[in-house]
Amino acid sequence: MKKSIVVIAIAAMLFSCNKSESTVTSEKTAYIDTVKLMEEYTESKDLQAKFKEKSEVMGKELELEIKKFQDEADNFRRNAQANGQEWAQKKGAELQKKEQQLQYAQQAMGQQLQQEGGVERDSLVQKVRKYIKEYGKKNGYSYIYGTGDAASVLYAKDEFDITAKVVKELNDNYKAPAKTEEKVEAKPEEAKK
Repeated sequence: MKKSIVVIAIAAMLFSCNKSESTVTSEKTAYIDTVKLMEEYTESKDLQAKFKEKSEVMGKELELEIKKFQDEADNFRRNAQANGQEWAQKKGAELQKKEQQLQYAQQAMGQQLQQEGGVERDSLVQKVRKYIKEYGKKNGYSYIYGTGDAASVLYAKDEFDITAKVVKELNDNYKAPAKTEEKVEAKPEEAKK
């Protein structure tokens, strides 16, 4: 009698384990290639273009200063012997100071762009994560994994890749800022400089 109760209990446990395993395998899962998503998402492309343009504008301003410095350094080399050692030492010290200031300005520009870009990229990533969460809920997914640079999925069948669907929906929902207005406003400011 005790043996039959133990056998029934073990059989019930095995049956319940098999039942829970089948539940787990029937859950809907998918993955998204996060690198591809950010490469193909229009808002991400716009953000990259914005900071590339901003970097170029800031770089041009700095290039003008560097060009002035190079001209001044060339002039210094030509006139150093003619104006004497005292003048050369004084002018040389001034040029070193200007060179340091240009290096600091270059570093500050890089840091500024990196900080501003980082804040906007973090905001974009949070927005995309929120969207993927809502997408998963709406479409009945139990799990949506991410692949890419920080891969959390080492292998998955291609049929579980929903990257293209999510990119399409994100791009369909994204409303890009009007570019013509920004450029019209930017040109008068550039003319003043």
